[in-house]
Amino acid sequence: MGRAVLHALDLAMDDLTRWTGGLTDAEVHSQPLGLTPVAYHLRHIARSVDRILTYAEGGQISAEQLAALKGEQTGGESLAALLGEVKASLSGASERIRVLATADFDTPRSVGRKQLPTSVGGALIHVADHTQRHVGQVVTTAKVLKALRQ
Repeated sequence: MGRAVLHALDLAMDDLTRWTGGLTDAEVHSQPLGLTPVAYHLRHIARSVDRILTYAEGGQISAEQLAALKGEQTGGESLAALLGEVKASLSGASERIRVLATADFDTPRSVGRKQLPTSVGGALIHVADHTQRHVGQVVTTAKVLKALRQ
């Protein structure tokens, strides 16, 4: 399972780089047709991977992670900086996923203040699935942005 999760994250980075190519910094922060900005999705991907892996490891999110979550909606970073944050996040996640892939996937875990039940395996699958969902939103929004130029 670890290899599949790592592969999904590699593909996510490839797609993000490909589909955001050529977007301006202003476009990345815009809301074409009311869509959520690309910048939000990039911040969310980078930061949610860390949070989900923290739960998979049996922890709860820290004050720093909570502050990062609250800051996902705003910011004026360049596209390069946003992609750099995603790349750094996915790179850092790689070793954590390799370690988790050696665990018993049925080991119970809990998520958030409500302590929602999951497992190590469930959290690992969620890292890949959640990331890919937001990549899809980035791709769609990037296509809209480029189409609106014409």
